[in-house]
Amino acid sequence: MSQTSVSLPSALDLRGRRALVTGAASGIGRASALALAQLGAELLLTDRAPLAGTRAEIERTGATCTISEGDLTSDTFVTTLFAGGRVHAVAHCAAILDGRNWREDPNWHERFHRVMDINVRVPLTLTAAAIDHMAEHGGGAIVLVGSVAGRTGGTSNFTPPDYAASKGAVHALVKWLSRQAIGRGVLVNGVAPGPVQTPMTTGFTTGAQLPLGRMGRPEELAWPIAFLCTPAASYFSGAILDVNGGAFVG
Repeated sequence: MSQTSVSLPSALDLRGRRALVTGAASGIGRASALALAQLGAELLLTDRAPLAGTRAEIERTGATCTISEGDLTSDTFVTTLFAGGRVHAVAHCAAILDGRNWREDPNWHERFHRVMDINVRVPLTLTAAAIDHMAEHGGGAIVLVGSVAGRTGGTSNFTPPDYAASKGAVHALVKWLSRQAIGRGVLVNGVAPGPVQTPMTTGFTTGAQLPLGRMGRPEELAWPIAFLCTPAASYFSGAILDVNGGAFVG
């Protein structure tokens, strides 16, 4: 039996569009970059970690890929990401999690401010810059990655309070930024993952207590993120998709 080639529906086709993915060196960011590439997008990848491996994987799909390694806490660096041509979509996946017991951490105050800086301030400044850029070029789509911890306070007693608070703030930002952007032709949405097998969660949690009996895989978050970057999601704004294998139902 011969196989029939099926082309992408136009609503999912990202050919001719450029997508920025943060945190693209590993985990959900890397998987999201690959998913967007498979939908035809041209990729602009950024991370503080080396990106050569992700770029090689993307280029094997035949997609065009540019990398920009740097620190998103620098407003100057963020500005450069939107200075090299139109960006149609942003998937902001970069974040940090420190699994140490906060009461036993002698640098707790410094750690708290660092988590809030990277997990809350960065998505605000990045998204604000993206909205301004996209509004000048006919619109676009932005996806922020929150967490089930932002919904419930965490899936276990080991979820750090700084991380849970920061992801709850991301969910609030999705709604606030959506209101600022929708009238300018820019759609801002989010996803709230449950525990996912990434370098950030190594040694931190197990999936045995989760409804599906396992943690999520990065690609299981990547495809919902990619979907929110496509024309198929053209009526989503301010939504947060719960992608957690049943860890939160509400």
